[in-house]
Amino acid sequence: MWWHRRWRCWWYMNPYIIYPPYPPYVQVPQQPSPPEQQPSAAPYYPLPPFMPPPPSPEQEIEALEAYRAELEEELRSVEARIKELRESLSKGGGAGK
Repeated sequence: MWWHRRWRCWWYMNPYIIYPPYPPYVQVPQQPSPPEQQPSAAPYYPLPPFMPPPPSPEQEIEALEAYRAELEEELRSVEARIKELRESLSKGGGAGK
C-alpha cells in the first residue's frame, strides 16, 4: 500500500513499539557468578620518581663555579677560532670564494 510521507503512523515508523527487543517472557541468559574469592588488594600504583634533596648552598656554589670555568674555557676556544678564521681571510684574500 502506498503511504504519503506525512501519513506515516508512529507504529509504522518504529517497529520496536510493536515488537520490543526483549519481551518479558524471554529471560536474558546471565553468566554464572564465579566462586567467592578473597578481595583483591588495592591497585598497584608506581612509585613517583626519586627526587634527590636540593644541594646545600655551598655545593651549589661549587657546581656553579665549575660550570662558569667550563663556559669560560669554551668562550676562549670560540674566540681563538674566530681570530684564526679572520687571519686566514686576511692572508688568503678571500680564496674560499
